[in-house]
Amino acid sequence: MKLFGSYTSPFVRHCRIVLAQHQQQFEFVPTDYAQSAQHSPAQRVPFFSHNGLQLHDSSSILRYLRSLAEQPFCQDPEQFDLYCLVNTALDTTVNLFLLERDGITVDQVSYLQRQQSRVTSILDELNQRDWPVGDATNDAHLRLACFLSWAQFRERLDIHQWPELQSFLTTMNQQAWFANTHPALS
Repeated sequence: MKLFGSYTSPFVRHCRIVLAQHQQQFEFVPTDYAQSAQHSPAQRVPFFSHNGLQLHDSSSILRYLRSLAEQPFCQDPEQFDLYCLVNTALDTTVNLFLLERDGITVDQVSYLQRQQSRVTSILDELNQRDWPVGDATNDAHLRLACFLSWAQFRERLDIHQWPELQSFLTTMNQQAWFANTHPALS
């Protein structure tokens, strides 16, 4: 098993957490933008290989890893919808971050303002929910925790605006299996 990616990617982190949970032996291959463009048609990380199988998206990787462990990936429609909602916010926030690195900011482009509004709307919605103690097998919760942690690490949002999400992240950060994969530790 080989997982290609960067230690700071929240998508890769989610995969690393699941691999660690299942105590799967794997090789982590640090991969930058140029390498991902050469080796994955998606031109992003993570990508993954195992016994001739090539996967190019964190969601397909997670589904595969859960199936190897005979666990469901997003066991019901509500959990999958939450996963998709969080994934939308995460993907949008990553894109805004990368555009800003290239000198294009939200205040310059009305389309990007709408994208930022989308992220805020999703976080507002998620903050209205009750969040249980972190479930290590709930991929929607893991995706949310990886997103919030990455957004704080990259200074993309002030989590204090969403106290329920802040509490959720604090709880997740107390779980060794989550805390041990923080991007700052890499």
